[in-house]
Amino acid sequence: MEARLKSGIWVKALIRRCDLAAIGVAVVAKGDGDAGAVLLKLLDRDGLCTVLTQTRQIDGALVWMRATGTAPVAETEADAYIARQRGRDPDLWVVEIESARPDDLLDAPVLP
Repeated sequence: MEARLKSGIWVKALIRRCDLAAIGVAVVAKGDGDAGAVLLKLLDRDGLCTVLTQTRQIDGALVWMRATGTAPVAETEADAYIARQRGRDPDLWVVEIESARPDDLLDAPVLP
C-alpha cells in the first residue's frame, strides 16, 4: 500500500505553491487534517468556477476530476455543489484558488 501525505500537510504545501506563484488562495473549509478529502474551487477572471475533486484511477494513481463538468459554471452553482458535498462529508477540505489553470500547482493531472 502506498504511503499517503496527510491532507493538512498537502493543503499547506498547495498554499505555499500558490504563494510562490503569486496566485490568490484561501482555505474556505478546513477538513480532517489526516485523511479529509479535498475539493478545489478554481475562480477564473470572468467570475466562473470549476470544482475539482480528488479521485484514484484503477492503478491507484491520484488524479483530479472536474466535479462541475467540463465547462466552467457560475459561482453560485459551484458553491451549491460544494455545500452538498460538505453536507455529506464534514471532514472535506475546500480550497479556493484564483486561477483557471491549476496544472502547474497540482501534483496530479486533471482529467479532461
